[in-house]
Amino acid sequence: MFDSYQENSLRYYPDRCINCRRCTQVCPHRVFAEGERNAVLINAPACMECSACAGNCPVKAIEVRSGVGCAWAMIGAALRGKDMESGECGCKKSSCCGDD
Repeated sequence: MFDSYQENSLRYYPDRCINCRRCTQVCPHRVFAEGERNAVLINAPACMECSACAGNCPVKAIEVRSGVGCAWAMIGAALRGKDMESGECGCKKSSCCGDD
């Protein structure tokens, strides 16, 4: 696998956000943070495209092509004999598809 996932399909529309904070609660890689008026996109490159944020956003302020980044990490880890939970999948997080 190349050096993590450099581009992703994450699109965030802050003007639609109602500050429900669901994206900050469900994102395993802390891509969003709580803001005063709406969520703040703080780390877009960390998005693994699991689509948890988009699936939980009640106003469709987030769009993600689900599965692309997460699947890439899982396939790469499997090919190298690495464990997804050990953080050896290549995404530079302590745990993929779960909490840090």
